[in-house]
Amino acid sequence: ENLHPLEVTLEHLETFSAGLRDIGIHPRSQARILSGIRSFYHFLVLEDYLETDPTELLESPQIGFKLPEVLTVGEIDSIISSVDLSQREGQRDRTIIEVLYSCGLRVSELCNLCMSDVFKEEGFIRVFGKGRKERLVPISGRALHELDLWYACRCHIEPKPGNEDYVFLSFRRRSRLSRITVFHIVKVLAGQAGIEKEISPHTFRHSFATHLLEGGANLRAIQEMLGHESISTTEIYTHIDS
Repeated sequence: ENLHPLEVTLEHLETFSAGLRDIGIHPRSQARILSGIRSFYHFLVLEDYLETDPTELLESPQIGFKLPEVLTVGEIDSIISSVDLSQREGQRDRTIIEVLYSCGLRVSELCNLCMSDVFKEEGFIRVFGKGRKERLVPISGRALHELDLWYACRCHIEPKPGNEDYVFLSFRRRSRLSRITVFHIVKVLAGQAGIEKEISPHTFRHSFATHLLEGGANLRAIQEMLGHESISTTEIYTHIDS
């Protein structure tokens, strides 16, 4: 409307916001655009270009939240069963799926997991999450069994210097696995198992939490195992369970 920024009123901004909705921009993108406008006008007030902030009463669209995709126990079993153990990467890939699901790890936590972080006798692993925050997570007997089988294969790899302690290594590069490689492994195995859901390594983390909740686990305990800062993040799984 060829207005100078200092002439803009709340009414102008509400018309603009409605226009974003009318042309089909996603609510999340609308909220991001309006957030930028708020920041700009907050700056103008701080720098004394304006006395009042026209965005103060500007409402954001209701975004809601998208429930994450979750696998059934049967689907997870079929993914694990689809691994070709005759391939040299077979046992490693099978162990990756088992540990992702058994411990509810983020993909970065899996890639950074070290052999010195696995306490077999105690049935725990030590995980370093976001911000290098440390937590202890129970690990199932089944996952520990798969780890033992993988270690028997891993001993044939001579790790590159600095990679000796990482649990999961690339046969070709002889270094720890990358996030991209784990994403690829999950996609391939899901395809082989005939899973049509859109899944990623994080899907096993969602499934871990949902299945624990369905089994009657305490929400606070699930929060601690997942390493969530806030219980509100964990509460999304109550919606899935419902």
